[in-house]
Amino acid sequence: MTQVLERPVRPATPTAAERTARRRAVLEWIAVHSLGVAAALFFTLPFVFVVLTSLMSDQQTLTRDLVPRTWEWGNYAQVLDTPGFLTWWRNTLLYAGLGTVLTLVSSVPVAYALAKFRFRGRNLTLMLVVSMMMLPPQVVIIPMYLFWAKQLDLSGTLWPLIVPMAFGDAFSIFLLRQFLTTIPDEYLDAAKVDGCGELRTLLRVVLPMAKPGIAAVALFQFFYAWNDYFGPQIYASENPGAWTLSYGLESFKGAHHTDWNLTMAATVLVMAPVILVFFFAQKAFVEGVTLTGVKG
Repeated sequence: MTQVLERPVRPATPTAAERTARRRAVLEWIAVHSLGVAAALFFTLPFVFVVLTSLMSDQQTLTRDLVPRTWEWGNYAQVLDTPGFLTWWRNTLLYAGLGTVLTLVSSVPVAYALAKFRFRGRNLTLMLVVSMMMLPPQVVIIPMYLFWAKQLDLSGTLWPLIVPMAFGDAFSIFLLRQFLTTIPDEYLDAAKVDGCGELRTLLRVVLPMAKPGIAAVALFQFFYAWNDYFGPQIYASENPGAWTLSYGLESFKGAHHTDWNLTMAATVLVMAPVILVFFFAQKAFVEGVTLTGVKG
């Protein structure tokens, strides 16, 4: 019996069009990742420079060296030992933390009403909220200062900045309203059929489903309060015991204008909490910002 030998099948030679498509795909991959690396370096290198400078000696900061010869970790201890620095930390945590909580407590119910209630004047109310977002704080700072400082005698404290947050924030209300419109009304109707009132529906149904949006608003408000310089300058500048980190850092830089290592170390200590908060909460933050505004 004659055995027929099968000739192995050779893979088809790529055509010129296929080779061109593959080459184009490779070039696109390189281009996209090159842009990503360039953008990452653009945002990362300044921070790396600040950190490296903060670990140099005061003599080396005046040279062209980019890497510390000796790692001076004591610079951070020296900054923390600066009179008033820990007080600035405490004031900033109070301002940012309490202000964020008050903003959420006051803004969530208003956003829920604008998103899910049907009442006369709802669109007008929403327009007023949006118009408040467009109003710079410098426009109303004089009457607000006269009210808090002259009428209530609260100048030299942070309470003129914290107390107004208990009455809502236009940007937070708008952002939460846009997110709450993405929650289907069927969930709310089912909760009401089971006997839940509006408050219980908000607490038991809406809030668990709105965690990404609430996290995004909380981070926005926390970052704003942590970095706020204008407010503490207006209300707390006369009392060093009420200064925040953003305002105190300016004073620290003026007192150590030639000690760049200490100035950079203080800057790192001011930025570190914000970076850590965003690092651990970035998933909820990105999800909340992405889902906000899906529906009008």
